[in-house]
Amino acid sequence: MKTIDELLAEGVAGRRVFVRADLNVPLDGTTITDDGRIRAVLPTVKALAEAGARVVVASHLGRPKGAPDPAFSLGPAAARLGELLGAEVAFATDTVGESATSTVAGLADGQVAVIENLRFNAGETSKDDAERGAFADQLAALADVYVGDGFGAVHRKHASVFDLPARLPHAAGYLIATEVGVLKKLTEDVKRPYVVALGGSKVSDKLAVIDQLLGKADRLLIGGGMVFTFLKAKGYEVGASLLQDDQIPVVQEYIERAEKNGVELVLPVDVLTSTAFPDLKTKAPANPDTVAADAIPADQLGLDIGPETRKLYASKLADAATVFWNGPMGVFEHPDYAEGTKAVAQALLDSPGFTVVGGGDSAAAVRILGFDENAFGHISTGGGASLEYLEGKTLPGLAALED
Repeated sequence: MKTIDELLAEGVAGRRVFVRADLNVPLDGTTITDDGRIRAVLPTVKALAEAGARVVVASHLGRPKGAPDPAFSLGPAAARLGELLGAEVAFATDTVGESATSTVAGLADGQVAVIENLRFNAGETSKDDAERGAFADQLAALADVYVGDGFGAVHRKHASVFDLPARLPHAAGYLIATEVGVLKKLTEDVKRPYVVALGGSKVSDKLAVIDQLLGKADRLLIGGGMVFTFLKAKGYEVGASLLQDDQIPVVQEYIERAEKNGVELVLPVDVLTSTAFPDLKTKAPANPDTVAADAIPADQLGLDIGPETRKLYASKLADAATVFWNGPMGVFEHPDYAEGTKAVAQALLDSPGFTVVGGGDSAAAVRILGFDENAFGHISTGGGASLEYLEGKTLPGLAALED
């Protein structure tokens, strides 16, 4: 895989460099609530601009239906990128049309432009190779060189991720190089004990990665909504908690395999419950109960790990040489159910080992709950991409960057 440093050594002055970034930031209207993904691509964009490239930044945002939708415009992201760069960033109001063509043509050496949301064109996400390829051809006309730096999208076989690199000289940006380097530390020559904390709502989203980790990790700590399928698989009543009944046989098999493989599978000993899901808009007090994990009342649902479980999980992380965390332990968006996620984040900070926060909601929680991002070993920009890499899958966006 060619690196951006190799590309810079060859010289990029005056060349149009297409940077596939991940500017898929959360928005409240037009206000960006977390700019972490924009900051993550800054080193690549800065290096190219300072070397005299004419930088064309492209990304998706949200899930528009293959047509323009103002709610998913990249305008706010382009403005924020300009603020962070300390330089004007031009913004094209389409992807491959008149605005994009004229905006790119108007760039001088060292200047940066952002084109509109790639998913406003149906060809970006099409499953039809010809339709996707036709859109990639249009994108290729905007550039001389391709740099892949949108790690959060490399698990997608999309035109700008998979097809476009085949049409242009290509290299991996700094972010992708960093992310791949970190993931190799989690899969090759891992320092032990290797502890993985998994949360999130649905166990089905994590089954493939659990399957892989049962042969690699020393301990698995389970939390979030997915934990109730594990508790049910152990024969516990889980009340009105989130449950995927159809996954119980698979989870039972995983519990048995963990014991057989000597992997310590750690489940909560207590949980916070309520009779209703909390109001995340008003953040009204929820007054949760704390109950034993094997004694959840029939009319209550579990919404976070309890105080004894927080202590237990912290102790299981204390001696880790390598930690991977993906998925919150509870409904961290509400203050009454944020303590479990806070406890795991703090345990990572206290751990002497190499700590990786696996993107998605975990990365958002770190920022929302006020932790210093720089205190962690690495915070990934791609939750889904990180998980699929750990599952052993071939990621289309990485395969496309290979020489």
